[in-house]
Amino acid sequence: MVAREETLRDRQRAQIRAGIRRAAFRLFAERGYDAVTTEEIAAAAGVAPRTFFRHVATKEELVLGPARHGGAAIISLLEQRPSREAPDTALINAIIARTAAFQDAESEDWRETLLMAPELLDKVTMLTAADKERAVKLIADRMQADTTVDMRPGLLVQLAFAAADFGFQQWVRQSLHHPTPLQLYVSQALEAIKSRRWRPQSAVI
Repeated sequence: MVAREETLRDRQRAQIRAGIRRAAFRLFAERGYDAVTTEEIAAAAGVAPRTFFRHVATKEELVLGPARHGGAAIISLLEQRPSREAPDTALINAIIARTAAFQDAESEDWRETLLMAPELLDKVTMLTAADKERAVKLIADRMQADTTVDMRPGLLVQLAFAAADFGFQQWVRQSLHHPTPLQLYVSQALEAIKSRRWRPQSAVI
């Protein structure tokens, strides 16, 4: 019963946060990122300023939030990938599955906002230190590798997220006319890291 109530509460929080983000992106598109205040965003979202700050700490967090929570989502997706998948394939599929969530109109508003505030683009990162540690552990298990003597798990995670970040940056900076989906940019970038070197040593002949 408690778990069900928590799930409902989490869902309600997510809906309020999504409503605030939609209102913010709409205002940013109309007037520019710097010209919009948090009070105006709260009013446009139909919530009190106190409610706004209960869900969002700063205006900057509204823009960076979708990426900042991306790493944890990718790790969760990686944990769910079939055990038969090679380490690089599993990680690539997890990252692509996450980017597929950004294929709606809101993602285009997000992209336009990042273009208006390029100083925020340099702050976008999907992978926290804790996310990286967990990802390396999961990849090491798939490689049957000991990370104290084998650098491949950490290197694969580093390269995969660097490639995904490059694809993301290219997506943001593309022309506003007839934009290409984020997923396509990221998929193309991740192709570069596919290699037999990431297979368990016993599988590499």
